[in-house]
Amino acid sequence: MSPMTEVEGRRLALSNLEKVLYPATGTTKGEVLHYVATTAGALLAHVHDRPMSFLRYPDGVEGETFFAKNPPPGKPSWVRTVEVTRSEGVLSRQVLVADLPTLMWAANLVVEFHVPQWRAESPAIADRMVFDLDPGAPATVAECCEVALWLRERLGADGLGAWVKTSGSKGLHMLVPVEPTPSEQVSAYAKALAVEAEASLPGLVVHRMTRALRKGRVFVDFSQNSAAKTTAAPYTLRARAEPTVSTPVTWEEVEAGRTAPASLTFRAPDVPVRLQRHGDLLGPLLDPNRARALPAP
Repeated sequence: MSPMTEVEGRRLALSNLEKVLYPATGTTKGEVLHYVATTAGALLAHVHDRPMSFLRYPDGVEGETFFAKNPPPGKPSWVRTVEVTRSEGVLSRQVLVADLPTLMWAANLVVEFHVPQWRAESPAIADRMVFDLDPGAPATVAECCEVALWLRERLGADGLGAWVKTSGSKGLHMLVPVEPTPSEQVSAYAKALAVEAEASLPGLVVHRMTRALRKGRVFVDFSQNSAAKTTAAPYTLRARAEPTVSTPVTWEEVEAGRTAPASLTFRAPDVPVRLQRHGDLLGPLLDPNRARALPAP
């Protein structure tokens, strides 16, 4: 029998707490659930009202992973779902992680949390723009920092503010609060900036996904602005060798990362300490007064 836990009045069965999910560090499922509970306030704020997709790795990072948009089996009746139109026009339902019990229920399934750039009440109307900066070896996050600083300045020239987090994998995610704008329009603007970055930083940036072009360069992936795509949520653990987290960082840390890339790797135990020290560095994304209109095409 799984131990029953009560979370804000909801009874949850949390299973296999001693199971090692990250063999490299010996991190157990119980430690993963503790991390999620400790960072829940910040994590919930950034996934609020966004249909959730899950990358599941129930047997740990060395086991099978699979991406799921449909509500996982065994969903309790109190877990909220919302109807979503898929890109093929098919109606489907997805989970809304709206409270701590739902978050802990989902975390017990061993997941990465992924969300779109739009909210459930306004499908395909983005309130965030994202750039996923993905280095092709031998490039590292150091090169991503160079590109992020260029993009920050270029966005600033259009009156747009940018905030940044590690991907929790190899690169960086830049997030830009925008006035509600059709996802297609956001994607077109983001692509134009990626193309411009490639022209301005030749040899450092590539805007196309083609693997052969990416060696030693940073792929500026604008495609996650598509209404059908998702991005790893702030504060989510990743299914990497170690329990790395998609962690908000300061621009000063990005500048330092150009010469000290290892300083931009954060694991689960680091993040609650950072939240105590800095608060939520992505807090400005939650302030509607920070959103700006994209320049006219």
